[in-house]
Amino acid sequence: MKSTSQLFVCVMLSASALCTASVCQAQSPFDGTWRIDMSQAKFSPKPIAFYVSQGWYHCESCSPVITVPADGQDHAVTGQSYDTLSVNVSDPHTLTSIAKKDGKVISEQTRTVSANGKTLTVKSTSHPMNSDKPVTSQATAKLVGIAPAGVHATSGNWQLLNVTASENNLLFTYKSTGDGLTMTDPTGDTYTAKFDGADYPVKGAYGYDAVSLKRINDHSIEETDKRGGKVIDVSTSTVSADGKSMTIVDTDKVSDRTSTFTAKKQ
Repeated sequence: MKSTSQLFVCVMLSASALCTASVCQAQSPFDGTWRIDMSQAKFSPKPIAFYVSQGWYHCESCSPVITVPADGQDHAVTGQSYDTLSVNVSDPHTLTSIAKKDGKVISEQTRTVSANGKTLTVKSTSHPMNSDKPVTSQATAKLVGIAPAGVHATSGNWQLLNVTASENNLLFTYKSTGDGLTMTDPTGDTYTAKFDGADYPVKGAYGYDAVSLKRINDHSIEETDKRGGKVIDVSTSTVSADGKSMTIVDTDKVSDRTSTFTAKKQ
């Protein structure tokens, strides 16, 4: 599925090594359309750290660290799924940003801190590469530790509490290919890969451009996502015995955060 480094996760499929392709496709517990239940998500407790001071935005938990002027202008960044970032201080409690890839807006975000400075609300809109329907989400985070002094009110270490998202960012579909699987989702992300650990191309995604799959057992698989040859995300997906739910343990290798998600078969 899609990489969680943006909001979420990654997932996959499995089948018996001894069956024919047609039988595998019929028996795979991964085949079908799945929907992530964000109300059951267990997010990494590791905080997201950023601050705005003296006209500059600093994302300390980004890898590599991002430091750009908070002047509302596009500034080049490296090592991300986008190549420019603009950050603007809208008011004493609000920060906005726009990320672009090759001059095209791929995401817009507004971060607003509560009056007491302890809760951050993040509203995001992403623009998929191969879809004209945007993806929207809203996240809530709590302040960890003491609020820093002399910086913009949104600054600090923030622990993610919950996320809601539009339906097109919660659904994904798997179809067996006998020795692997094809993944598609409503945003236009897709790949076809074998369970041989080799890299296969991903189409329609900004977050990752290659994927490799490994079978753990008949009900579990491991997916590794890469961007520019670098591993950015590893997830293990396990389908329940009754075939109705899937547990996804996802590790964002860039930020070193591990979160757990549950998807239900539709």
